Amino acid sequence: MHNFIIDINADVGEGIGNESQLMPYISSCNIACGGHAGDHRTMQKTVKLAKDHGVKIGAHPSFPDKDNFGRVPMEMSCAALFTAIEDQMDALRHVLEVENLDLHHVKPHGALYNLAAIDSRTATCFVEAMKTIVAPVKLYVPFNSVIAKIAIENNIPIIYEAFADRNYNDDLTLVDRTEANALIQDPDLMFEHVFRIIKDKKVKTISGALQPIEAHTFCIHGDNHNAVRLVRELFLRLKAKGIQVS
Repeated sequence: MHNFIIDINADVGEGIGNESQLMPYISSCNIACGGHAGDHRTMQKTVKLAKDHGVKIGAHPSFPDKDNFGRVPMEMSCAALFTAIEDQMDALRHVLEVENLDLHHVKPHGALYNLAAIDSRTATCFVEAMKTIVAPVKLYVPFNSVIAKIAIENNIPIIYEAFADRNYNDDLTLVDRTEANALIQDPDLMFEHVFRIIKDKKVKTISGALQPIEAHTFCIHGDNHNAVRLVRELFLRLKAKGIQVS
């Protein structure tokens, strides 16, 4: 299993306060930039932590909906959504400029991520907002998704992402958070789930089927109450198998 290098990312700056414990075990982070959580102060604090740990920094724009933590789809015109995404990315980029750091990637959050994966209008709005960034910034997207296809067509570099702490349906969508089996909370199951995706390029869905999938970055949700324990276990077990997190 040597020679495998993967990325572990976490959603951070969301008001949970566990960033300093997560940073040693991740290689990239997605910083909330005011849509579902976060403000100038939390962005500054999280950026400094990421810089100290050598963790790649990404923007984590969302539907502008702090009340629902960006986890409920919003009816928005493409122009309004474009502006909301651009404003959030710009807010983080201003913080990065002060620290002399580059934005490495962008990853939509919550309902926006899930909708852009299946809805071409939402995906197109998001990709158009990405095109306002001059430097080549990567986009974290689900394998075989609508947003992946549209990003490729528009020459936006993509990185396929899978969720270390979420179960999948047969169509590779995530099991809805309202379902009891949506989250993976057991370190053994999480390692099996991630290791299978790395080694076999397959994911075991909740029906027990093995579906083809590709991923080079794996997400742990920072707001998962077990996040620190789970990411540490995953990091150490991957390392023991000769898989580098970088």
